[in-house]
Amino acid sequence: MATFTVVIPFYQKETGILGRALQSVFSQSYQDFDILIVDDESPLPAQTEIDALDETSRSRITVINQPNAGPGGARNTGLDHVSPSTSYVAFLDSDDIWTQNHLKNAEASLNRFGGDCYWASMQASDEFYYHFGVAKLLETETVITHSQTPLVIEVADLASAMLKNWSFLHLSCMVIGRNIFETVRFDPSLRLAAEDVLFFCDCILASKRALLCDEAGAMRGTGLNIFHSIDNQSPQFLRQQFNTWVALDTLEGRFARRPTDIASITSYKNTARRQALWSQAGRVRARKAPDLGLLMRWAWRDPAILRTMVELGTGKLARAS
Repeated sequence: MATFTVVIPFYQKETGILGRALQSVFSQSYQDFDILIVDDESPLPAQTEIDALDETSRSRITVINQPNAGPGGARNTGLDHVSPSTSYVAFLDSDDIWTQNHLKNAEASLNRFGGDCYWASMQASDEFYYHFGVAKLLETETVITHSQTPLVIEVADLASAMLKNWSFLHLSCMVIGRNIFETVRFDPSLRLAAEDVLFFCDCILASKRALLCDEAGAMRGTGLNIFHSIDNQSPQFLRQQFNTWVALDTLEGRFARRPTDIASITSYKNTARRQALWSQAGRVRARKAPDLGLLMRWAWRDPAILRTMVELGTGKLARAS
């Protein structure tokens, strides 16, 4: 019986990464938690690192082994196995680490201010420069300030703020209450891109009160990350952009009656189309075969990509003349 269940999807090749993440959990100033690790057919089994822990630590961990289903599918498995006595689920990617007071701040904020969805800030770093802290939202959004130390706020329209730029949200900084984790799930088909953004949106829409804490809750790690090895020449890049488009198209349905939000989503969809097409043009220039099958599948679902193709080709001709 624990207040928090920590859900960690695991797929790594390097020894020590999971141990580092677990150490950050066991070092929390708030200790009422248990841990669910979903071994997503990892090349390095999770049990290999767990066996190195002391008996007391091991007793707080449950490992679930499953055929590879991707990060969203692994997290769904974790959510499906949360104890009936758990109040909150806290996510932690296996290559990230928590700051010492993450669970303490989450528990205090959620209980004091009646929240059921919570994010802390992701600690800034040179490598992951695009993350920004919750305090920056004070400059652009209408907020309610619940606490100054740490700064805890509620954004009047968090879903709209997220759609403008979701770089202040990260799964390793996220905690959700029972009414959310019993009903909301990841779309496991959206591997390589955007399943977290869609999940964020669905959790926000399902929540009674979503809270944001400016104090850093986690730091990005340097383990195996599915995004790190994907550049625009990678065979997986087109799939990533297509999955991003699919997630955005799904979001468009969620916000069909909100024209300002639709405009934000439309802009992101256009970006996904352009990046996809430029990547395939780059493969042709490098004498590599484009993924015609996936392009045809994309065009079948989204005829607008054909218009984007014409626009990009026309623009290139105009610049050349």
